[in-house]
Amino acid sequence: MIGPFLKWGNPQSFYFLILVAALVAVYFIFEKYFSLKLDKAFGHKVATYLTQSLSLAKRRSQLGLQALGLIFVIIAMARPQAGESQQQVKSEGVELLVLADVSDSMMAEDVRPSRLAQMKIELSKLLELMPGNKIGIIAFAGSSALLSPLTSDPNALRMYIDSLDINSVSSQGTNFETALSYAKEAFERGGVTQDNSARTTRVILVSSDGEDQEKGALDTAKILAKEGIRIFSMAYGTEKGGAIPVRDPYGNAIGYKKDASGQTVLTQVRGDFLRSLAEAGSGQFYFAYFNGDHLRKFVDDINTLEKTEFQSSMMTQYEEKFTFPLLTGIILILFSLFINDRKSKNANWKGKYETE
Repeated sequence: MIGPFLKWGNPQSFYFLILVAALVAVYFIFEKYFSLKLDKAFGHKVATYLTQSLSLAKRRSQLGLQALGLIFVIIAMARPQAGESQQQVKSEGVELLVLADVSDSMMAEDVRPSRLAQMKIELSKLLELMPGNKIGIIAFAGSSALLSPLTSDPNALRMYIDSLDINSVSSQGTNFETALSYAKEAFERGGVTQDNSARTTRVILVSSDGEDQEKGALDTAKILAKEGIRIFSMAYGTEKGGAIPVRDPYGNAIGYKKDASGQTVLTQVRGDFLRSLAEAGSGQFYFAYFNGDHLRKFVDDINTLEKTEFQSSMMTQYEEKFTFPLLTGIILILFSLFINDRKSKNANWKGKYETE
């Protein structure tokens, strides 16, 4: 900060001044180098004749303007700021827990690159469509694991989404009932405290292919709906289905999963179950299509729900003052381009008639 009224938004940019100083130094070093080289090759008198039309003063003036212009551009990059104002920033939305299916069947490649990979890509997109909401990530298969508690930090959430794989949980299978019960506990541990004066809208999004569901999930969904927790579901995969690849420790495909009789296992999406789960949970069902609008529909449905104000804070804003130094720098650099480094009139060189 310089003085009480000026501060810098990006002071690290001043390090570029070192580069400008280095470029000026390199110019003078090469100027001296080539002067000595000409004198050595042709002698001082002939070298003077060869360079008599060159004006070093004009060339140095051009360099000075360019260096000064770059200095002003660097000052603009450092974002000088003056004055300040206070603005209240509110964050509001819903509490959303994503139940991400990481069972073996999600590795099927009936959608490219795989069901699990498609789900991860779309969950990352969902973060961009839902700023301000508190979101948590639960991985589930035969067991469940809370990867990220409820947070409004998209960078942390994106990291946990990228880490989703079939090793995120301790056991395989697909137990929706356990996952839903686990989500309820996660709300109670990490959500906003519910009381008579403040109610937070809580939503569960089940992202799965619906395979291998256990009994009891629909009853649990109805219980959660009565407690105000809405359940939405999104199906990944195709009705035609696909085989589940088996890979070696290096990630190379070495075959496909087979059943006890040696037949290749084909896994199909169970959209009917996921639809029933959403209906039991007073939510909506969506089928994930390539380039589909299912994410937008989900966000639109969420936006119709009552929002909760999570936090309110005062943000200090400063008025940017980079325009003047930026324009000044550009004008100086452009003006330097019109400087001709040639002398307006060559002096008559008398030494051409002299002999050694």
